[in-house]
Amino acid sequence: MSKLKTKSSAKKRFRITSNGKVMAPNAFKRHNLRKRSQKMKRTARGTVALSAADGRIVKKYMPHAR
Repeated sequence: MSKLKTKSSAKKRFRITSNGKVMAPNAFKRHNLRKRSQKMKRTARGTVALSAADGRIVKKYMPHAR
């Protein structure tokens, strides 16, 4: 059986916590920021945990992550 490779795009965008959750950066921060509220821009600075369904998809792309 051939080796499993990690998708390069996934390893740049996501990270997996020690508990197995998938963390991703917040969306909607690229352009048109003048119409967004200051509160939205502030809370979107960090990362957010993906839902369980989305996390399963990402983990398939990263077979060697925990």
